[in-house]
Amino acid sequence: MINSFRGKYYFLSNFYPSEILIGGKKYTTVEHTYQAMKAVNGEDLAWIACAATPSEAKKRGNEIICREDWENVKLPTMKAIIYLKFRTHLDLLKQLIATGNEELVEGNWWNDTFWGICNGVGENHLGKILMEVRDSLK
Repeated sequence: MINSFRGKYYFLSNFYPSEILIGGKKYTTVEHTYQAMKAVNGEDLAWIACAATPSEAKKRGNEIICREDWENVKLPTMKAIIYLKFRTHLDLLKQLIATGNEELVEGNWWNDTFWGICNGVGENHLGKILMEVRDSLK
């Protein structure tokens, strides 16, 4: 099991620098892209996209008014962005495939029990998406 997306496995993190191009707009990380997709207007999208760090993009994404259907589309949105990350960056895809059949768990200490697992509790949706992408792109 890979239970931390730090160190050798930092490339699995949504904070890892991996440029994403969607709709003619470039984002520096998956986190920037995901947070920008919450926006209901171009001003908020641009404000998130230009954040200096993924942490700042996440903070900004939590400060805007989200699209009304966000809870219904956030999982397929993340999946599409993760697919794009690994289809665009073949070096990262090779690393993902090299994880073999290991279970990927986004272990964290910041109590994110939706995308990961904290203190043994969580749904690990990010890990599940990464494993699905790995299996489909092998």
